[in-house]
Amino acid sequence: MESPFLNINSPINCWKGYQRVPGTAKGAKGSCKKSPATKKQTGGGTKKVCLPLAKIRSMSSGEKSSVINAKRAAGAKGKYKRSSKSNVTGTKSNGLRDWVKQDWRQVANPSLKCGEKAPTEKKGDVRRTIGKGKNFNKANDSGTGAAAGGGMTQKGVDSYKAKNPKSNLKTAVTKKPSELKPGSKPAKRRKAFCARSKSWKSKRGLAARRRWNC
Repeated sequence: MESPFLNINSPINCWKGYQRVPGTAKGAKGSCKKSPATKKQTGGGTKKVCLPLAKIRSMSSGEKSSVINAKRAAGAKGKYKRSSKSNVTGTKSNGLRDWVKQDWRQVANPSLKCGEKAPTEKKGDVRRTIGKGKNFNKANDSGTGAAAGGGMTQKGVDSYKAKNPKSNLKTAVTKKPSELKPGSKPAKRRKAFCARSKSWKSKRGLAARRRWNC
């Protein structure tokens, strides 16, 4: 019968929770030491969810939000898979070649490919809102459309795309919703941006939402 008090995996048996000290004699003082505690891994779950671009375009704002929120909730708990309740249909592929052709994008921001990072400041870059080389618009306290400020300038977008050739980054859609053709690309971009930026509460975030007429 196995003893519940011994570590049978040690060259010389030690109490459970302890391990053999290499080079020590059997029964000698200090021949066993406490085993290092095994820490439970927490976190590490990604909060990004990707689907084929064609599928994303066919989804309603509510469906997108459901998938995004499920993935973020799983990521916050350190899980890599979202709840099966948020699974969607129409994403099956016939092999790797077919999978690549489906053009997988981030549901929260379809302008970014699945593994692509969102535009961020790199070391040496300066977030300029005034003067020569301005790449961001100054965030205003009021106004809508272009008058709201916030967001990247065309020069800023061009500069980013020069460093990231595969990016589809574009400037904001500043036209009023009533001036956009329903179902057009600008209308869909505006709708997607407004859906994913609902939680933005900073001055720049609020200005960006007004810029897009959210």
